[in-house]
Amino acid sequence: MDSSLQYLLLLLLLFCFTFHSTSCVSHTPNVVPNAIVLPVTKDASTLQYLAQIKMGTPPIPIKLVIDLDGSFIWLDCASKHVSSSHQSIHSGSIHCSMLKANKKCAMYPRNRITQLATTGELAEEIMAVDFVDRVKMGSIATDHSFLFSCAPVLLLKGLASGAKGMLGLGRTRLALPAQLSSTFDLQRKFVICLSSFDGVIVSGEGLFITDAGIGTDISKSLVYTPLISNHDGTLEDYFINVKSIKINGKRISVGKSLLSLNQQGVGGTKISTIVPYTTMESTIYDTFTRAFVKATNSMNITRVGRVAPFEFCFSSNGVGQTRVGPTVPEIDLVLQSEMVKWRIYGRNSMVKVSDEVMCLGFLDGGLSSKTSIVIGGYQMEDNLVEFNLGTSLLGFSSSLLMKGSSCSKFRLNSMPTEAL
Repeated sequence: MDSSLQYLLLLLLLFCFTFHSTSCVSHTPNVVPNAIVLPVTKDASTLQYLAQIKMGTPPIPIKLVIDLDGSFIWLDCASKHVSSSHQSIHSGSIHCSMLKANKKCAMYPRNRITQLATTGELAEEIMAVDFVDRVKMGSIATDHSFLFSCAPVLLLKGLASGAKGMLGLGRTRLALPAQLSSTFDLQRKFVICLSSFDGVIVSGEGLFITDAGIGTDISKSLVYTPLISNHDGTLEDYFINVKSIKINGKRISVGKSLLSLNQQGVGGTKISTIVPYTTMESTIYDTFTRAFVKATNSMNITRVGRVAPFEFCFSSNGVGQTRVGPTVPEIDLVLQSEMVKWRIYGRNSMVKVSDEVMCLGFLDGGLSSKTSIVIGGYQMEDNLVEFNLGTSLLGFSSSLLMKGSSCSKFRLNSMPTEAL
């Protein structure tokens, strides 16, 4: 590298860290990120999904539990290292006015695992993440105005070991997707690909998500359904319109009022990374499990005793295995038409609890559950799911295992120049 280029890079870095510009990208000048990449891991003990970002000066890695419906990012500031770039946001500031916060500019972080909530402080910090540009991947992008909430250490109870807070991906201006979109001028969409091992979150545009084995552009084959909201558009969770449920192609009888989301935000179907296994309102669950057991009987699958927390368990003996898991009744969540459905195969419906026993990975959510169906993390694994906030659409691949791939084989190519 010649001396003039080295000098320009030095000036760029000095500008970033001295003047705290909105965002600076620590790589070749004039290259704009196409996508921000966050690797995801699964904690075997809590079944929570975690992502890691770097924050502060000097930057340190911070693990956060992924909360798909979270309003913002919150973390325990007291136990982290002292950062010279940490700034508290005070009342009367532009950020407070923009967020329409209260006079003290207070936040209200919530641990959505334990449902414990408290008062927190809005703060600003430097954050660094990996990104992909039009040339290569593996560079670092830096946001010097990253907003989040500080929370007391007591809010960490129930989180996976080593986690320092929660990473909110909800439909708000303070959630991670909105902040990344605003800072780096990315499209308002992100992709989640969860796995029982390694997965990924990708925020941005021009994504060429491919199977590492066969090189197929999986993102081109997604099926789309609308993301629905309430009448005033304040719903932060990701709801989809499930109109019916089928087991082995046969529709089960479920009341339309339960499947619909009313104007008070009650009922309907939402997607969650906090709930390990899909939950259903009790009457739906009863109808669903009766139909599933009947279908297993017709396939000569033997039911055995329950294994907590699962109520319906079966012998694995004599059950065939395919690339999408054990050969069990297929579950379809039928969406806006009979042609649009999210199919759940054995890999995502059955949980292996021993070499001889597998259990149905759906749980009773109770009669008083606010949401009728909550699609849990296990049912999302090895499914590529795209949340497009700009178009209010959700795209999904169904099981990548059908294509001989998985979320742990994830590869994101740089954007080819002919696509620019």
